[in-house]
Amino acid sequence: MTVQITRRACAALLALTAVTALAACSSSSGSSSSASSATGGTYSLWDPYPQYNASSAWWKLVASCGTKAGVTIKHTAYDTTALTTQALLAGQQGTSPNILLVDNPVVSTLATAGILTTTAQNGLSTGAIAPNILGAGILNGGTYGVPIGANTLALYYNPKVLQAAGVSPASITSWASLTAALAKVKAAGKKGITFSGINTEEGSFQFLPWFWGAGAELTNLGSSQATAALTLWTTWIKDGYAPNSVIQNTQTTSWQEFQTGDFAFAENGTWQKAGAATMGAPIISIPAENGGAAPVPTGGEFFTIPVQKDKASYATSAKIIQCLSSTSNIVTTDSTLNYIAPTKAGQQAQLTADPSLSSWVTAVGVAKARTGDNLGTKYPVISQQMWTAVQKAESGAAAPASALQAAQSAAAAKLNQ
Repeated sequence: MTVQITRRACAALLALTAVTALAACSSSSGSSSSASSATGGTYSLWDPYPQYNASSAWWKLVASCGTKAGVTIKHTAYDTTALTTQALLAGQQGTSPNILLVDNPVVSTLATAGILTTTAQNGLSTGAIAPNILGAGILNGGTYGVPIGANTLALYYNPKVLQAAGVSPASITSWASLTAALAKVKAAGKKGITFSGINTEEGSFQFLPWFWGAGAELTNLGSSQATAALTLWTTWIKDGYAPNSVIQNTQTTSWQEFQTGDFAFAENGTWQKAGAATMGAPIISIPAENGGAAPVPTGGEFFTIPVQKDKASYATSAKIIQCLSSTSNIVTTDSTLNYIAPTKAGQQAQLTADPSLSSWVTAVGVAKARTGDNLGTKYPVISQQMWTAVQKAESGAAAPASALQAAQSAAAAKLNQ
């Protein structure tokens, strides 16, 4: 491990600590990479899925792919924040696992720290992956991993509420038509729309479709387009179309509001599709300001291969990842993890198994990477200022334009330090 990598990892860890409070690790031991070789031994894989245990389909698949590659896999799970912290520490100490499965915005952080190999170095194939999904793993011309799948956002709707208000879902094609529908729903005695406007990454994640749907860019938070998007949200709150609870709603609590049956719409993701099916709640695309589907952010994780002293190990790590991300396995795995496959072949196989996923495949097709446009590690800084502006405007502490202009100034100051 070179001094350069160590210094970069240390700097990235300090930056991460400054931006967010570090969560505790899961109960897994999180030990560093065990002995491995190109021809056998034990390979280590860390992922952000502490909700699964050794009896789950996911763990069994990981073990099976290790066996097929001729190795044993030591599998450790952390929550998302703890995994990033542990990955940075391990990179600093030269004890990285063989395979890291990380939240897609984290890829650029680890790549900038010098911890990850590129696909050109490790042999992972990216040719069949949709460019908009792969984008989260690209930084300065290098590709640092491959996605296990993608999730994203759409508008769930309650057909009973809309029918009672005389609203057709097909009529929702723009901000104006959505707002008109919300007015009808309120007049009929029901509630309009719920979403997550909390001051965390969840808030930014949910605001981005409206931000991008207005034509705004993350490099200019203070633009008139950004102001239009935030004004839409604050107007909905002021007019009673969205509840005041959105200010503190997580995506989970927002969904719980929708499950009461009182709301017409809920902005939420693929991970709620099982509960939505029980409710009989379909989806429509989040509309852009002037019509069409708004770009939505991609969620989901990337398989990455950290730098190892034994470079020959990369080939086996790549074999394991190729097994985990093969079309047959990814359809089963992504259905379990509620992801849309990142390849056309995988998506078609998912649709064959479950035609109801068609709307989600369409939504993922217009999705954008949060760290795209080569933002990389700039994104967390920008996002924090964006969710801060959203909070100020939602609470009435500042007008949307003033809040966003202050956010742009603060982001620029931090990025220029």
